[in-house]
Amino acid sequence: MTFRHACLRLLAPSILTLAACGKDAPGPGPVAEQKSSAPRDTAPSVPAADATQLATDDQAFAVDLYQALRAQPGNLVYSPTSISLALAMLYNGAAAGTATQMAGALHFSLPPPRLNAAFDAMDLALTTPPSDAASFQLSVANSLWTQKGFAPQPTFLDALATSYGAGVKTVDFKAAPETARADINGWVSDQTKGEIPMLFPKGSIDTLTRLVLVDAVYFHGDWLTPFQPNSRNGTFHAATGDVSVPMMSGEQNAQLSSGAGWKAAALGYQGGTTQMVLVVPDAGTFDSFEQALTTDQLTAILTADRQSGALSMPKFKFSFGQALNDALAALGMPDAFTSAADFSGIDGAKDLLIQTVVHQADIAVDEKGTTAAAATGIGVGTTSIELNFLTVDRPFLFFIVHQPTGAILFAGRVVDPSAS
Repeated sequence: MTFRHACLRLLAPSILTLAACGKDAPGPGPVAEQKSSAPRDTAPSVPAADATQLATDDQAFAVDLYQALRAQPGNLVYSPTSISLALAMLYNGAAAGTATQMAGALHFSLPPPRLNAAFDAMDLALTTPPSDAASFQLSVANSLWTQKGFAPQPTFLDALATSYGAGVKTVDFKAAPETARADINGWVSDQTKGEIPMLFPKGSIDTLTRLVLVDAVYFHGDWLTPFQPNSRNGTFHAATGDVSVPMMSGEQNAQLSSGAGWKAAALGYQGGTTQMVLVVPDAGTFDSFEQALTTDQLTAILTADRQSGALSMPKFKFSFGQALNDALAALGMPDAFTSAADFSGIDGAKDLLIQTVVHQADIAVDEKGTTAAAATGIGVGTTSIELNFLTVDRPFLFFIVHQPTGAILFAGRVVDPSAS
């Protein structure tokens, strides 16, 4: 069952169950917005060491989260960048043990002011268009939605405005949670060009919600060297048996590499800043390979020497979505989801906890290029082969990497490209 065909109903602040749901009705229109007086820092001073540290830390989180999510059957796609950005905004309001747990789980090793500046610089680098902007689009947007009358601390608002460009949109969760949910989902849909029409399912925002933080990422890139058109069907050795799917073929369209137990291909996008890297474990070893995947191994794969070659791979298109509460708690931040949470940096009190962290992503790859989108929402409430040719015909991992920053925009796996 995909996320678009399932819904999460909030039974208590930290308990989620599945229930059927449909599309949102549109919200009533524009909502009130208040902004910090602090302007966005569009030229943050970030030492090269801090930028490198953030990229290293984010890759470590991406691998940890992959290990937490891989138990789910079927194809997988998620955006480590989106999830990290959304939780980094919330981290500015965390205190004491909650802040310590979040930093450990998310691999935030930089102190908050330097972390915010590094995320700011990364965000700005991601959204700086390359020279060939017509065939490449990458946008990142952040927003904060608060209960009418709820007063966040000025320092919290300043941090979000300065480093994340997030203003505050005021809604009424108490009196009209479904209207607020529709407004937030409408904003996400706009930011992802309709790719993600409903991030928050019915019931995931309720009368106890006091604020919602959202990050949205949209990506479209045409291949630097397109595949040949009109792909013919070929055999893909899926995890559950062979399937017949369109297999795209190219000529000298990829940079190939290999290592112990794996082969890889890097496909460049127009503009020259971003690549998709496919990692193909040796036949019969996919499960053991992904189970053993570490940050060091991923770094070695992403930085391996490559040589030009040809690539054949399947077309694929699918979406994935999940509440991340359990995964994040298992990674080391359980207090944030319980009454032990301390988010006093948001409002000065200690009565806030994370109700839900929802994430949805989709990806479509064809002969021309890739379109992908992702969004992360956080509801916070109160308690009451030869190297010159590679055929990707078995399960593989993929990573879309922004080369200048090292940010992993999207990551996932394809075990059956015929599934949608």
